[in-house]
Amino acid sequence: MPRRPNILLFLMDGVQASALDPGSACITPNFDRLRESGLLFRRAYTATPVCSPARASLLTGTLPHNHGVLEVEHGRDADQCNLRTNLPHWPQRLQANGYTNAYFGKWHVERTNCLENFGWTINRCKASEHHAFLGQGKDGGADLDIDPKLCRYVEGPPGYNRVLHYGVTDVSPDQRYPSFTVNQAQEFIASNTNSESPWTACVSFSEPNESLVVSRSTFEQYDVSKTPLPVNLNDDLADRPNIYQRQRAISKDVTADEWRMARTCYYGRITELDVQFGRLYRQLEESGQLRDTVIIVTADHGRYVGAHGFDAHNFGAFEEIYRIPLIMAGPEIASGLETHGLVNFHDLCPTILELTGSEPITIPDSKSFTALLTSPEDARQEFNTAYGEYHGTRFCLSQRILWRDNWKFVFNGFDFDELYDLANDPHEMTNL
Repeated sequence: MPRRPNILLFLMDGVQASALDPGSACITPNFDRLRESGLLFRRAYTATPVCSPARASLLTGTLPHNHGVLEVEHGRDADQCNLRTNLPHWPQRLQANGYTNAYFGKWHVERTNCLENFGWTINRCKASEHHAFLGQGKDGGADLDIDPKLCRYVEGPPGYNRVLHYGVTDVSPDQRYPSFTVNQAQEFIASNTNSESPWTACVSFSEPNESLVVSRSTFEQYDVSKTPLPVNLNDDLADRPNIYQRQRAISKDVTADEWRMARTCYYGRITELDVQFGRLYRQLEESGQLRDTVIIVTADHGRYVGAHGFDAHNFGAFEEIYRIPLIMAGPEIASGLETHGLVNFHDLCPTILELTGSEPITIPDSKSFTALLTSPEDARQEFNTAYGEYHGTRFCLSQRILWRDNWKFVFNGFDFDELYDLANDPHEMTNL
């Protein structure tokens, strides 16, 4: 391993791990190529299935109850959703180790947007730089000229906005926000190609955790009729907490064909992100930086898209929102292998610090998994436990999740608990 390798963190939002697993219906040739040259984590879990607290956990290595961001940063008063500034962040440690750190795209961790205070030398997620792209495709989707024959809107009761669920647009991917973000990242990488100092680039996205709008050129790569529906789509949830029934009722009118369309558009959004990742990968390859760069592809949490009859990611403790994609590649990282060792999203903090020879952040919430990166088979038994928590999203709920080998226990502070045998019930249809 180079003494101080570059770090490329490709951070998506709301991607099910299964979308990037081998054999997935999702078209991802560039992520597949990375998987073939790196290590695929089959059991990586987010700290919490909510954007802001999960991203704060990534940066600090702490769980939400310790870093203070319990919900999305815009959903509460500032004093109720406040990142504790006394906690060190791994970019600060890298900066002290001579790294130039640059952040592109979605921040959504805390409200100041002053990333310079958290170790990022270059802050390229300011609204003034990409205001034309913000909210693109959300709500009514009029800014993307949605095909009226290939879309679905959610019509709420009086007082609620009309929201676009999915749709197809003729606006090409290179005219949309992910492409703009990658353009900025490519400029940074190019300017640091011959630098004597190592660099970090976090390239972060809102996609596909928003209205599922896909460009027609991407949509036409798929046959909607062949898009598989979740095995647990019609889970009756009879032995689960009653609030799950309430959440399921939101999507009760979505037909099987509409779920197929939603999932096709969802996969299409991930395909478009795959294309953007391919641009960065080829740039590193062509500039000779690939051999000196640790590449991390992951997401802050998953999304249901019909699993258990849900969409979004705000209720339930199921694998679709907690298990996240994680592929890592780089010098001395195992190549073409996969591991079933259990790791958490916030374990990336101590792992990155160890990989770069930076000063560690020593806390009980997280631990480095570099042993898995180099010797996934030998180190597997050291990584048999993961932990997650949920504090609600505008509704106060308390959940704690413990994974131990193939067992999963969910403590529900508001109702009875859940226990799943993931080896024999991978779709979590039976609460033991």
